[in-house]
Amino acid sequence: MRRFLLACLLLLAAAPAAADDISSPKVTPRLVAETDEIAPGGKVAVALEEVIAPDWHTYWSNPGEAGLPTTIDWTLPAGWKAGPIQWPYPKRLPVGPLMNYGYEGTVWLLTDVTAPADAAPGTVVTLRAHASWLVCQRVCIPGDAALSIPLSVSAVPRRPYATTQETFAAWRARIPAPSPWPVAFHRGAWLDLFVASPSLAAMPLKDAAFFPSAEGVVAGMAPQRLGKADGGIVLRLEPAKDSRSTPALAGALVLTSSDGAVQALAIDARPGAVPAAAFSDASAMGLALSLLFALLGGLILNLMPCVLPILAMKALALTDKAHAGRGYAARQGLSYAAGAILSFAALGLAVVLLRAGGAEIGWGFQLQEPAAVAGFALLVFAVGLNLSGVFELGSGLDAGEGLTRRGGWVGSFFTGVLAVAVAAPCTAPFMAAALGYALTQSAPLALLVFLALGIGFALPFALVGLFPGALRFMPRPGMWMLRFKQALAFPMYGAAVWLVWVLDREAGDSGLAAVLAAMVALAFAAWAWSASRAAARRWRAAGAAFAALGLAAAIAAVAAIAGTGVAPAAARAETAGIPSEAYSEATLARYRAEKRPVFVDATAAWCITCLVNERVALSGEAVHRAFARRHVAYLLADWTNRDPAITALLESHGRSGVPLYLYYAPGATQAQVLPQVLTEGAVLSALDR
Repeated sequence: MRRFLLACLLLLAAAPAAADDISSPKVTPRLVAETDEIAPGGKVAVALEEVIAPDWHTYWSNPGEAGLPTTIDWTLPAGWKAGPIQWPYPKRLPVGPLMNYGYEGTVWLLTDVTAPADAAPGTVVTLRAHASWLVCQRVCIPGDAALSIPLSVSAVPRRPYATTQETFAAWRARIPAPSPWPVAFHRGAWLDLFVASPSLAAMPLKDAAFFPSAEGVVAGMAPQRLGKADGGIVLRLEPAKDSRSTPALAGALVLTSSDGAVQALAIDARPGAVPAAAFSDASAMGLALSLLFALLGGLILNLMPCVLPILAMKALALTDKAHAGRGYAARQGLSYAAGAILSFAALGLAVVLLRAGGAEIGWGFQLQEPAAVAGFALLVFAVGLNLSGVFELGSGLDAGEGLTRRGGWVGSFFTGVLAVAVAAPCTAPFMAAALGYALTQSAPLALLVFLALGIGFALPFALVGLFPGALRFMPRPGMWMLRFKQALAFPMYGAAVWLVWVLDREAGDSGLAAVLAAMVALAFAAWAWSASRAAARRWRAAGAAFAALGLAAAIAAVAAIAGTGVAPAAARAETAGIPSEAYSEATLARYRAEKRPVFVDATAAWCITCLVNERVALSGEAVHRAFARRHVAYLLADWTNRDPAITALLESHGRSGVPLYLYYAPGATQAQVLPQVLTEGAVLSALDR
């Protein structure tokens, strides 16, 4: 009854347009037997034929998100039995915002009828059935009919007529057959269905569609994406909202080959391993476009706020190699590029391997681990100490001709590594779409996208190294370089403070105390090392020992942070002065059901782009007044710590990291995705639209 009422309420909005058309019958039913004679104890197939009016449809056993399936209530002589309906595979029938599963045109629903063993030959029995259905177009009309068909009991039944037998054979071919291959599924952000069949993987399949036996399993309107994997095929589905993990996944899997042949499989999948697959459906972003977007995103990433501290190190490197010669400049540029590109490849490999193991992670995942944040904070702090002159590693950071002679490609390599480490939490324009594509592909294709991202990121610095003509405009080396180097330490200290703040949000007071203690120990180690370099041998040995102790203490403090685990990040009571609530699927669904506008802010404490957007685009009085005037519900999806629900939200919009801004207008079926680099005008425009 619930499905019937839902179908009627959603479809009656167009009832006036169809009012003149509902008087005539929309379904013409009859019973058809495969043969009109049956042996005692024998079995005969009887079909309920529904001839459906054009543009109307009836429903499958699981009607989808609205509707009711056809039912057959049999009235049979004593001893006679009727089996369940054998359902042909349906088709997807979108109606408004709902996805239904059903039939158009003509459908035969087969039932096996069995005669008792003591049925007397020569007798004629009448099989009676009461069929009920719901037929829908712009309105839904329930229908029913009392039907009957005679059968003769014969000791030697005659064969079915050829035409009747062919029709029954055709409809039997549309009934899903048990899958001859093992089928498994894995539920994460997506619901991946894996059919282990090398022969299917080698076939030129054009399409695949899954029809679940139970309601509320998959999101009906979401596209279903077919991919090839090692040893089989993978169908990627979107789980229905509020659906829960199940011990099995049953339904009909309909495969269409490139020549139009259709094979329907009845599957009963169990949870299991699903290999990475390459998806090539038309809805997916193409590889060439993804590589281009990754290259552009890497270029733009150099300008993102989270990379600004590292730009100071790039500026120092450019100053160091001014007037040092073309060969030196080329080595520096290529070394930096190698460090950046290999770092992106390593991050990409880590993401791919962790996701293959079932982890629900995305871009910037490393800063969701408190120990990693503490390690980055110590690294940036150490860079600041080095630039301030607390210690020297003899890597050519001093000014003058000595630098020209000694090179320093190792330093440039690790400058590229550090730049990627700090840039990793940011997502630049174009980059989000490319990463969203990469994380749905096989490992080799995903790594290609990450490599393209690294090439784009390293390209400006590498080009300056290969074409150092611009460096002739730089002033000659001198004392000013030492002062410039010391001044550049302060952006590093600022970055360290930011990372400590992030750690405080992730690991609480204990994590904060541990990282501050680690910084003191690291500073002591750097001072002990530097202060003893010019002393006698025994004091140099003592200084090295003290430095080693300080470094060990810093490492131990970071290890202690790793042992404390991740503290749950509490959603902020307000962001940029706007009262907010923590994001959840249930909260979003509740506000949307109330027809209230909703603004979803997917953010993280370690995402500087997110924080800048909050200050630039969301803190203004005009935005505050607009939110209040329209009663916009502001949902904060805080991804500072790992959260599978927010990961699923990001992936459902083709993103692998934050920021992500979504605006749901009242009654809208889909969200409007706002730019990643947000402006106040973009927010107000979205609210007005």
